[in-house]
Amino acid sequence: MSSEQRQDIRKRTFLKGRILFNKGASSMDCLIRDLSETGARLELSETSTLPEVFDLYIPQKDETFRCTLRWRRDGGVGIAFADHHAKPAAAEPAPLPDASIGVLLRRIAELEAENAALRSVLTTLSAAKASAA
Repeated sequence: MSSEQRQDIRKRTFLKGRILFNKGASSMDCLIRDLSETGARLELSETSTLPEVFDLYIPQKDETFRCTLRWRRDGGVGIAFADHHAKPAAAEPAPLPDASIGVLLRRIAELEAENAALRSVLTTLSAAKASAA
């Protein structure tokens, strides 16, 4: 039995990705480990909450793809691109499926930056409290 069932050769990658589902209300980070024209292999911490159909945003490429779950294993999933990863023309970027997703992605980035700043303040306060004790 051959384990290779792909139509296209996948290239090894180390790209950050964000999985979006529930109409953009839910998301999770992932790592794109293999990528081809028709699909990818993703690493993520929680595979059981991932729906069968979702969007994958790749910040480095500034592209969003509609995906279908093909297989699920501990720490990873295999996905197929619904549009067979049709590359957009160089002059026009890939459109987001919904304008609100772009707004949500910007808001998530803002909140992550705010979260990092608050963690820094907490670390400083904890260090000051420890030295005062």
